[in-house]
Amino acid sequence: MKIKFGNILKIPLIQTHKSVWKKMKSSIRFEIIITFALCFVAAFAIGKVTGIIFQNRNMSARVDYSKGIDKISVNANTIAEKMRSMNISVNNKDKIQKIIDDYNRSDTEKIMITNLDGKVLYKSNNTDETQIDVYTTIKNSIKSSLEIMKNIQNVYRDKDVSVNENREYISFYPIDFNDSKAYLVLKAMPEYEITYEKSYNPIPGTIAAFISFLTLFYFATNKKMKYIENISNGLVEMSKGNLNYRIKSQGEDELASLSDNINFMAEKLNNKIEKEREVERMKNELITNVSHDLRTPLTSIKGYLGLIRDKKYENKFQLEKYINIAYNKSEKLEILINDLFEYTKLTNHAVALNKHLISLNGLLEQLIEEMVPICEKNSITIDEDFPKDRLLVNLDPNKTVRIFENLFINAIRYSAKPGSVKVSLKKEENCIITSIKNKCSPISNREINKLFDRFYRLDKSRASDRGGSGLGLAIAKSMVELQGGKIEADYSQGCIVFRVIFENSEC
Repeated sequence: MKIKFGNILKIPLIQTHKSVWKKMKSSIRFEIIITFALCFVAAFAIGKVTGIIFQNRNMSARVDYSKGIDKISVNANTIAEKMRSMNISVNNKDKIQKIIDDYNRSDTEKIMITNLDGKVLYKSNNTDETQIDVYTTIKNSIKSSLEIMKNIQNVYRDKDVSVNENREYISFYPIDFNDSKAYLVLKAMPEYEITYEKSYNPIPGTIAAFISFLTLFYFATNKKMKYIENISNGLVEMSKGNLNYRIKSQGEDELASLSDNINFMAEKLNNKIEKEREVERMKNELITNVSHDLRTPLTSIKGYLGLIRDKKYENKFQLEKYINIAYNKSEKLEILINDLFEYTKLTNHAVALNKHLISLNGLLEQLIEEMVPICEKNSITIDEDFPKDRLLVNLDPNKTVRIFENLFINAIRYSAKPGSVKVSLKKEENCIITSIKNKCSPISNREINKLFDRFYRLDKSRASDRGGSGLGLAIAKSMVELQGGKIEADYSQGCIVFRVIFENSEC
């Protein structure tokens, strides 16, 4: 089985790429770092290429005399060493002249042997001097060496190279003959070479790299900057009161999390404001309803008391009738005020519970017995469907009695007459469900959903004698929920059913 080395490296590289990509998508800080690094590398490469392009266009020429000078110096040194090695006399004209003629390699070279005073003793054929100034010659030798070594002329590729053809180099050497001392002077025009060099200027590459980095980084971060602008515009829109505005979430990084949090905040604020508006609306409605419900019996009481005060009654029987009506209206007013007070305490959670383990069967049976006179008066019978076993629930007995008392009175008040109210009790899993069912006039789903609202009456007439305070079902619901239970209503086939669900304390 053959395994290629490239395939072995391929898997870790793919995994690393996926890991980096995932990290970039989830972290804007990491994304900026990677983007900065990539833009920097790309800008560096562009700057390098730009520098090479300008370097190739900016060629310079160099005039190099070094090899020619070396050749002259070597020739002069060779002549001097030759004469020293032969250990000859300064007067040996034949040998000395032969050496000069042998090493005189070109017509431009001038070779001279002088004494210490500068008198030319021997010379090459192309030399005319008979006397030289030794001091000046030595000075010119050093000066010409320095000038020629510094003679580097840079020109552009397409220009001609200017070379000083008359530049002469002087090589000066002392010679020891066996009988005296002398000087070797060699004058010549050094040969030169022209070499072309690339002149590197860092400024174009640096400028190109800087501009490239700014451009690449701008376009690489443009999408994120637009997203930040969208978030900013969304905040401005929300600050104007448009809390239904939502910022579109993009990606998985911190900006996406920020936009989600802003949207969540806007939704919560919007819900809170809507809730406050609803509370304000309900408060205004409560004031309106309470004013109406208090004013109606109060007006009756005031009216009949006024008749009594003004003695506008015909006989004692009519007087007693007025007194009874005023008294009944005052009782109704008292019930309304008590219900309103109790509902206010329940909604403000100002009610303390005194829970005990009670038998729901026994409580309902006792309450139904107490309801018999009211049922007989309204031609209603109550049918029970209770299990034999006791169903124990941890509840406040007084609050629980008030719950079912309100439900029974509501059922008796709105039940078809003559008729019956069926009360059933059953256990389901860890819950105990009490159902109160009676026939009634048709009820729409909208009315069913509003049954537990305060001051809502099915009879549509707030002045009806049949109507209660409008708080009975609202109080019952508050008391059920205060004890951890649930209450619901349902209408089907001409019957309405109220279900009260409590947790079974035996579970």
